[in-house]
Amino acid sequence: MDLLVLTAIGLLTGATTVLFGFGGGFVAVPVVVWADTALGTDAIRVATATSALVMVVSAAFATAVTPRRVLLALRGTGPLLALLATGACLGACATRLAPPALARWAFVAYIAATALDLLLRPGFLRPSPPSEPARGSIATRPAPGPGNNGTHPEAVPGTIATHPEPAPAGTATRAERAQGSAHRSLPATAGLPIGAVAAFLGVGGSVMTVPALRRAGHPMGLATALANPLTLAIALPAVLVSLAGSPPLAATTAHSDLVGLVDPYAAAALLLGALPVIALLRRRPPRIPDRAHAWSYIALLAVVALAILLPELTPDTGVTG
Repeated sequence: MDLLVLTAIGLLTGATTVLFGFGGGFVAVPVVVWADTALGTDAIRVATATSALVMVVSAAFATAVTPRRVLLALRGTGPLLALLATGACLGACATRLAPPALARWAFVAYIAATALDLLLRPGFLRPSPPSEPARGSIATRPAPGPGNNGTHPEAVPGTIATHPEPAPAGTATRAERAQGSAHRSLPATAGLPIGAVAAFLGVGGSVMTVPALRRAGHPMGLATALANPLTLAIALPAVLVSLAGSPPLAATTAHSDLVGLVDPYAAAALLLGALPVIALLRRRPPRIPDRAHAWSYIALLAVVALAILLPELTPDTGVTG
């Protein structure tokens, strides 16, 4: 896969970073698997490691251009961030030891299970009403804004503007009682498993943090914005582990440019396309209806699962290019 194609795909990486909080991981894994098919079964290991590097840069950049008002929701979440990082180290180490086929199928299985969960269990397509947060976890207080009566966080410059749908009849009183209360939060104890699974799969954690924040009552625009700094806490230790180790012998033979398990050529090309898109969408965030935003998140999960399965489903003709 040449530089131009990877850079073009990087545009999509940047868009998913801002719109869905993915940090590029979901796009990078299947793309690098395709780009490094010569590595055979080791391609998935290189893909997850390269994905971590892409996520470090894209999530850090997205976080840097996120309004401070949004990031204030992370105050007091030191224990959560520390456990995310610890779990990420464990997950990255496990990636080096696990059979490559396990990593590939675990990636697909987790995405499929997550998509089904989001569809079947209440709270994602229509967020839950707010309640008090757990100690040391993420929480934001709804601020009154035009048309929201304080029951939803107001649109913050630099985040995706979402349009909450009217509450069903009979729920107004409940919303009014919730006014001014903090949203339910992502508990610190979830950090270790989220970090471990995210680093093992190379997805950055947004596939777990965005649904959790969504079910905590956050609109999609805020949930995806908060996912980027959480992704950074996972991706940074994961990429350090990946860079520190030696690549498998077979991978070294087929791909002499690897640094540890990272393909720097693919990472640089993806970031070349991603960073300008992140800057543009943070300066001029799109206005997306909240429910449509949530459905788009699920649809993208399905597309990514199919993309990672495609090499397995395509017959091997024995022809190389």
